[in-house]
Amino acid sequence: MIAPQKQIDTFHEYLAPYACHPSESRGRLYSEPSAESRSAFQRDRDRIIHCGAFRKLEYKTQVFVNHEGDYYRTRLTHSLEVSQISRSIARSLNLNEDLAEALALAHDLGHTPFGHAGEDALDEAMKSFGGFNHNMQTLRILTHLERRYADFDGLNLTWETLEGTIKHNGPVKKPFYNILENYLKKNDLEVHTYASLEAQVASLSDDIAYNNHDIDDGLRAELFTVEDLMDVPLVGPVFRKVREAYPNIENSRLVHEAIRRMIHYMVQDVIDTTTKNIQAHRPESVDDVRQAGSALVEFSAEMIENNKALKDFLRQRMYSHYKVNRMTSKARRVVKELFAILYEEPECLPEEWRQVFENASDKNERAVVVADYIAGMTDRYAMFEHRKLFDIYTKND
Repeated sequence: MIAPQKQIDTFHEYLAPYACHPSESRGRLYSEPSAESRSAFQRDRDRIIHCGAFRKLEYKTQVFVNHEGDYYRTRLTHSLEVSQISRSIARSLNLNEDLAEALALAHDLGHTPFGHAGEDALDEAMKSFGGFNHNMQTLRILTHLERRYADFDGLNLTWETLEGTIKHNGPVKKPFYNILENYLKKNDLEVHTYASLEAQVASLSDDIAYNNHDIDDGLRAELFTVEDLMDVPLVGPVFRKVREAYPNIENSRLVHEAIRRMIHYMVQDVIDTTTKNIQAHRPESVDDVRQAGSALVEFSAEMIENNKALKDFLRQRMYSHYKVNRMTSKARRVVKELFAILYEEPECLPEEWRQVFENASDKNERAVVVADYIAGMTDRYAMFEHRKLFDIYTKND
């Protein structure tokens, strides 16, 4: 029987030379002994899954507020879908599946309640204090706000996981958010370069997941119909092919079958295009990937246009729908009003947060404390806190 550590080493012999190898990790900010049964990136994935911020994603908006229906995506189900796609692509490209999965699971941890509407409102409220960005908040969660270990704040993830979290959308350009600027003083994540291929895979998997699954949620919410999709490139032809192959198919099966096929086409397009890019650039190490000058994990030119057309359709017919607009309008007001009252009247904060607020060194740090508190709320908790603070008939138990 092979010992656990040898099993790990044997598995990673199959990784491409330009993949992230756990044995070559730049390590953790705080030194820890290695685990016998798990690689460094497997431990990162496990720490993310077990952290409090990950559990809260179950009750955070993707597009529809959590209480609007049990079948709509939440940040949690979306993150799981992204991780599955990331692992599939990483496996096909001989990349590190565990790192790709960890990055996919972590990518939305910093989101506020009510999705992008909540983020926009909190960013506006924080405008005078350095602004708010969910990617930066993810870094803050992973390196500071999660307090589960005796020896350090945060999850003490590997350099590669933190790098991929910050740079999965490409190099980060100045001016930096204060959160990132402060962290880089103690752990240089080389934000001016591109991230690993695993991080690039997680980023494109995010696009594939939310575009396709927003079609499903939009149809379920009756914001548009299958017929409305027929003129959308890629989408329309796929739906027609399924109808031709199965003339009497029920609508729910039609939708699932079409979306399943679209995900397959997009995933295969990424694999084929990235393989060509790797052959053209010939990276010999992950550092060659970082210095490539452009992302290597990409859609083909045709798929980029198809993806853009789908995004445009969803923006017009779903994200700008009056029903969604009404929800986002209410969500923005809730977040703005929560920030205003809690910043001006910190005595309304729960005791543990009030102590942190009072210990902050200046007004900017105090604003960050309030932003941390609000960003960590689920949809339903934010609505409940708002009622407690503004509705005189709501008990403050």
